[in-house]
Formats: sequence, C-alpha cells, structure tokens
Amino acid sequence: MKAHLQQEYIKHYGKEASATYFSPGRVNLIGEHIDYNGGLVMPCAITFGSYLLVSPNNDQVFRFKSLNFSEQAEVPLQAEHKKIGEVWYNYPVGVITHFINDGKNLQGLDMLFYGDIPIGSGLSSSASIEVVTAFALNDLFNAGYSKLDLVKLSQSVENKFIGVNCGIMDQFAVAFGEKDKALMLNCDTLDYQAVDSNLGNYLLAIINTNKPRKLAESKYNERVQECQTALAALKQQLDINYLCDIDTETFEQHKHLITDATVQARAAHVVAENDRVKLAAKALSNNNLAEFGRLMYASHQSLRELYEVSGVELDTVVDYSKTNPNVAGARMTGAGFGGCAIALVKKEAFDTFSEEVTAYYSNKIGYAPSVYASLIGDGVGMLNEVMSGE
Repeated sequence: MKAHLQQEYIKHYGKEASATYFSPGRVNLIGEHIDYNGGLVMPCAITFGSYLLVSPNNDQVFRFKSLNFSEQAEVPLQAEHKKIGEVWYNYPVGVITHFINDGKNLQGLDMLFYGDIPIGSGLSSSASIEVVTAFALNDLFNAGYSKLDLVKLSQSVENKFIGVNCGIMDQFAVAFGEKDKALMLNCDTLDYQAVDSNLGNYLLAIINTNKPRKLAESKYNERVQECQTALAALKQQLDINYLCDIDTETFEQHKHLITDATVQARAAHVVAENDRVKLAAKALSNNNLAEFGRLMYASHQSLRELYEVSGVELDTVVDYSKTNPNVAGARMTGAGFGGCAIALVKKEAFDTFSEEVTAYYSNKIGYAPSVYASLIGDGVGMLNEVMSGE
C-alpha cells in the first residue's frame, strides 16, 4: 500500500513524500446512544482508514489532493479560513485553522489523502481525516499537543468548523485504538480502559446496509430530548446527573416516576445498555466470545424495541446472522436508521457468510449490502510504526 501511494504522490506532485501517516476508522462494539447520557461505550479501531502523504513546500500554501475525490485545493497559509460547501478538504482545513488560531508555527505542505473507509457508512471517515491531519501537523511542526489534545481539537473542528454536533467517541477511538483491544470509554470523564479483545479465530464483519440515512439527525435529537425528560423525572427522587449514573436495579425501583411509556422505554435501554458494556468488557477479557455475542444480540434487540433506532435493513442483517452457526453475535452499530451492522464471524466462514447475507438481504430489501472483513487495529501513527505493530 505504502509503495503504491508513494507512486501516486510522485505522479501528483513530481517528488517523493517525506512522511506517511495513517489513522483508522472505528466501530462501536457495544454501548449505543450512551455517549450523551454520561455512560460507557466500547469502540475499537478497525483496519480501514485514512492515509496522508506529505512533504513541505516553500510556497506558503497547503495543497490538498485526494485519490477518492476529484476536488482539490490550494489554500494560503493564513489565519482565517471558512468552511466551503460540502467538499472533503474542509476537514483538514479546519484542523490547520485550529493550529494557526492556537498560535502554532506552520509552513506550506503538499498533501495527498487516500481513504479505504466506505464513505457515508458511519465508520468515522471524517474523524479519521481530522485526526490523521492533526497528528501529522503535530509531528511535523513539533506543536507540543498530547494525543488527548489532538482528540479534543479534532472534535472541536467537527463541532465548530464543520458544524456537526458529535460527541468525542469517534476521534478518541481512532487516536487511542490498540491492536486486539477495545476501549471502554467513559464519555463524561474520558477515563478509559483498554480491554483485551483477542478475537481468536473470529473477525469483525462490517455490513453496510447502503441505506441513505435521512432520518438519523432528527430522530437523534428527539432521542436526546426524551432522555433529558426521563432524567428530569428520575431527579425527583434521585441525586443524579446522567441516566447512566444508575444501574438496572435502581432504575426498576424508580421507573414509575417516568409517566410516559415511550420515554420510560428509552431510559430502560440506556441504563441496561450501560450495564451491558461492563458485562461485555468482562466477557472479552475472559475470552468468552459466546457471552460477548449474546450481549451483542441483546443490545440490538434493545435498540430495536426500546430505543427504536434500528430499521428493517439493520434488522435483516441481524436476523440472518442469528441463523448462521458461524456467527457468535451481531448488532447495529452507530446512530442507526441505516448505516452499518457488525457481526463476529469465524474467519474461515467469512466468504460464505458474505455471500449468504448478501443474498438474504438483497432478496428482502431489493438491493445489496456491502460486506467487509476487519480486525481490531491500531490508532493513528506514522505508517511504518502502525505497520510494524501488525
């Protein structure tokens, strides 16, 4: 891959790149719609991601080219840049602007990006681009940021420059990811634990439903509001800041305070899902993939019935997975209403799984999903360092 990208760089810029960086995408293994409820999530880095090849220039400009998109740009080295439409290079321009506004000393760069994350799949291609750009600039110009600083900086770019009100999980996972480890992350405190997650003879199948996700944002905001309503009701008797401050037992004792049945169902999912993350960490660290798979199925059922953020496409993938003896567990991952599902599939059975789930899904939905195989990979780094960790 690196040799191929270097050839592409020479073709575009007429010289070799002086450094190559890689930042992965991510999936959330379990812990969905928890991040805005002060609880635990369990993302991991995947083996797809964003590559960035760079070399300095003396022209005081940043040049952006991509092997994935036709748009390219030449941006002068100055303090004030604004988002331009919906073009891909808004992400690196946003990062550069943040560095400059922080008073960091930069110089011009010729930059070539390439990503093998399926675009729009919910696997965090935007966070991957932000973090790889921030990491590269920090490394090249000795900017002095810690890795956590880079995560917060990238989230700030997404929120303020791009205008998407995301949490911090995506940027955190692609920066701090470790091979064969899941990250149990407290979204409130940012404390995290790297959980041993050796999948043995299993791999992570990522199934992109290829459904356009038009509902996601409005329904997402609706769910946030419902959780706030539930929290306010529980606060009548409980001294808590978030729904995830209580466990299932405490919730059962106090759920009568939430008089709306729908709002009560939303809260029931959140509290139980937070408990499932703790159980999942235990199962993975004990190498109990059967138990972890059971928790994946339970998570999906809760998201389907109590939180109502799944949909026929995601359900079809999980329903098929339950019939396949080579699958330990499956669930939707991400905000829902389309996007991706994940499944734990035996390595030697992946090709058959891919063919069968594609046929089953196509027959029911009318078009095919895209199916990818991934392992749990490392977070952001220089490409040589990332590769040597494999």
